[in-house]
Amino acid sequence: MWWHVYVLKSKVDGENYVGMTNDLAHRIKLHNSGKVFATQERYPFALIYVESYRNRNDAASREQFPKSGWGKNYIRRVLKNWYKKL
Repeated sequence: MWWHVYVLKSKVDGENYVGMTNDLAHRIKLHNSGKVFATQERYPFALIYVESYRNRNDAASREQFPKSGWGKNYIRRVLKNWYKKL
């Protein structure tokens, strides 16, 4: 089983949301239908970044990074050409 750390960008407020799941397609559907409490006021979302791990604990540890200041800057640097389109 693979675990995924993902970053979604809200099409409403432009802010990112970071999460972790073992069923990425299902989780995105939940976010985009307003069924996730943490994001129900901010959907729809676009998936902008994913990292996959074989171990749940590795994914859980990595999930904290994109939530930090360093992690937010990393995402902007990695996706610099995508962010230019905004």
